[in-house]
Amino acid sequence: MRSFALVGALVAGVGLAGPAGTAAAAEDAAVKPAAVGATPAVAWGTCPSELLAGVPADQLGLYSCARYRVPIDHDNASVGTIDIALLKRAARTPGQRVGSLFLNPGGPGGSGLTMPTGGQYYFQPQVLDRFDLIGFDPRGVGDSNPLRCFTTQEDADEVFGAQVGVPLSRAEISSTLASYRDYGRFCRNNAGALLNHMSTKDVVRDLDTLRAAVGDQKLTFVGFSYGTLIGSTYTSMFPKQSRAIVIDGNVDPALRTSDGVQYDRERAQGFEIALDAFLKRCDQAGAKCAFSDGNPRAKFDELREYLRKQPITLPGADPLDISRFTGGVSSALYSPARFAGLAADLQALYTAIHPAGAQTQALQAAKLTVVGSGRQGLADQNPDSPYTSDDSYFAVNCSDKPFRIRQEQVPDIAAKWERESRTFGRYQAFADTAGCPVWPAKKPDVYRGPWRAKTDVPVVVVGNYYDPATQYKFAQRMAAELGNTRLLSVDAFGHCILGDALGVDQAVADYLTDLKVPANGQVFQPNVQPF
Repeated sequence: MRSFALVGALVAGVGLAGPAGTAAAAEDAAVKPAAVGATPAVAWGTCPSELLAGVPADQLGLYSCARYRVPIDHDNASVGTIDIALLKRAARTPGQRVGSLFLNPGGPGGSGLTMPTGGQYYFQPQVLDRFDLIGFDPRGVGDSNPLRCFTTQEDADEVFGAQVGVPLSRAEISSTLASYRDYGRFCRNNAGALLNHMSTKDVVRDLDTLRAAVGDQKLTFVGFSYGTLIGSTYTSMFPKQSRAIVIDGNVDPALRTSDGVQYDRERAQGFEIALDAFLKRCDQAGAKCAFSDGNPRAKFDELREYLRKQPITLPGADPLDISRFTGGVSSALYSPARFAGLAADLQALYTAIHPAGAQTQALQAAKLTVVGSGRQGLADQNPDSPYTSDDSYFAVNCSDKPFRIRQEQVPDIAAKWERESRTFGRYQAFADTAGCPVWPAKKPDVYRGPWRAKTDVPVVVVGNYYDPATQYKFAQRMAAELGNTRLLSVDAFGHCILGDALGVDQAVADYLTDLKVPANGQVFQPNVQPF
């Protein structure tokens, strides 16, 4: 099981890059790859002990850390610099070392710094033997000059506390939209020069510099979720510097960078596809799925509609409203390991609105473990607590994804989306689609195509049939848009699969180490199916 959380992978898409791609191609023809030797080398040193928590003592010697300085604006040095945090796990058999393998967990905004410490969970031993695994926090994320819109936690709590995940009333809608406007104002005032340089193109130019700085002529890279946009942008901008690129849980890069509204609409549809498949599999599983008694689809729909009118309160628990419910179901669909818990929670909630006899007794002991388990903590009582999170998620998405709408159109968009995606349409509309139209970044430098991987070796594209956050159709489009690819399909649930499907893992290991290109069109099975 993968040890890192592939969360918040915000994606969706169809379509082609359109006329903007041609202009972008001309512009990016001038972007020269970083040269080994001409680029200052990374100076590796010891790692802070907290970064290596849980690493066996006999493996600590494999690890080293560094900070590497890059320009905020690769085309204008006068804007200033930031430092990128790096962590390396050295190849176990140095005599057979191939090079460095860079990793990204997605997000955007996911910290990739400590990914190498869990490399054994998603790579075969031959990969650990022959590559230095390199994790890094992209610009604005974690330890790499975090982009922060707030100076105090209290300000952040006040802004985010006004947001409702599934706003239904006029007051909830107004509060949520106003909160995004407030968020934008804080970012404009506090985020600094980095705010306008958080696009995936900026990240890719950092990555190319890091490739040269560790001494590699060509990049070897594995990216998950949003990391697939990093990988596909790199192969499109620097095809001859791409050695072996694996992208798992794929976005549709052309749609994502050309039409944010349609992309997020299709993202909601992807969650609906995954939910429907979960409910069907539950029905087939019979007694192995706690929610299987009766018609799981009808029961779920009844539960959702009930929660749209009033919350459900289980004994000893906080009230569960439609926003916490939708967020909890959405989160659980990322990981099949949580499906049994999700089914048990759904049954407990269903029993709560249909109490009868022995069911009532069972309800007294019921405790939700998946849905709504994330508690809303009280605001810190100490005044002016420092803000320690970062705001890279919106900084990246609102740079890359164009939203050619006004914020006041969002309620009508939400109403339309929830007619076709009843569970997740409104939830999705009040995320990026509501926030990005009022995001304050000015003219970010974005790569919008062309999406062609003119690489010497095909890119390996991996997609699950029932991936909620990046639906399988996106993997098909990624493969088609890049062109020089091999699509590996997996009859699996959950978001991303590397480390959880032995056939895929072995094919990827052979590709990374020996450039053995897998056959196209293969369909693999996960190690474990739900229930």
